[in-house]
Amino acid sequence: MSSSKKIWKTTRVGISWGDPHGIGSECILKAFAEPSVAEQMTPIVYGDSAELKRQAAFFGLEEIQINQTHALQCVDVVQIPPPRWGEPSAEAGTVARKSLERATEDLLAGKIDVLVTAPINKDVIQGEGFNFPGHTEYLAKMAGAQEVLMLLVSGDLRVGIVTGHVPIQEVAGGVTAEAIRSKYDILHRTLVQDYRIESPRIAVLGLNPHAGDNGLIGSEEQTIIGPVIREYQTGGHRAEGPFGADGFFGNSTYKAFDGVLAMYHDQGLGPFKSLAFGSGVNFTAGLPFVRTSPDHGTAFNIAGQNQASGDALRGACFAALRIHANRLKNKEMARSPQAQ
Repeated sequence: MSSSKKIWKTTRVGISWGDPHGIGSECILKAFAEPSVAEQMTPIVYGDSAELKRQAAFFGLEEIQINQTHALQCVDVVQIPPPRWGEPSAEAGTVARKSLERATEDLLAGKIDVLVTAPINKDVIQGEGFNFPGHTEYLAKMAGAQEVLMLLVSGDLRVGIVTGHVPIQEVAGGVTAEAIRSKYDILHRTLVQDYRIESPRIAVLGLNPHAGDNGLIGSEEQTIIGPVIREYQTGGHRAEGPFGADGFFGNSTYKAFDGVLAMYHDQGLGPFKSLAFGSGVNFTAGLPFVRTSPDHGTAFNIAGQNQASGDALRGACFAALRIHANRLKNKEMARSPQAQ
């Protein structure tokens, strides 16, 4: 067994329940439907063990072992009534919030090693001190992190976003040299430390269509983005761009890079999800702990219909394991420079 997989077996993977009226619990159960998956880690769901067992039967997954040795564990955080599938509600938001809060508390206290978050409804989860656009901002606040980076990952495709969850009318104002440097630094650091890529090649996208067409469709590429890229090139980084997003993804240029820095949410996530929907993982880079999630949402339209897949959530668990193992290896190498 490799050293990484030895680390995996002892890693406690906390999993928040997500919105109980969406597909989160179904995805969790299906992610661990094969017993060998749970045997590779210690998965711990934060929610309601009685409801998890009831749903296992509902989805025809009675064979899943819950709260047994080398099986899916469940911490009782809140009593969850049988879900009203596909229906947003304040009660569902409360369940999602309490699950996330308890899992985060345990993560900060060292009771779990990594966190995987099932999808939430960002509207109904608001309240009781939770006033954030999503998981990313909440976890940054709890960790005391000044800057984090939303990074979507599928295989060798890794796409980060400069402006994150902001209205489109605020995007241009948020594309500053300081913002690009901040996100680029996090992306470069996570590629080196979390993915162990010694000298990552990073593509930076433009803001405007066709990366501004030499100033015909906007000047940000010439006045802001391009100069920052040249700064990093002068410093020895393998940074390139700015690229027009449509051609960059359309002609598969992305395959030549270890990481991609997009200027705004849909510019990066639209192509990413077209290429990798259902297999992608959202990793919050820049946090002192590891947090991942599947790249899909609550999918209210298919909730409770036994149509959801556990693949993305399972992938999020394994992604968290790999990053956690790499961080432990980095610490060991820092303590012993001769370690291989």
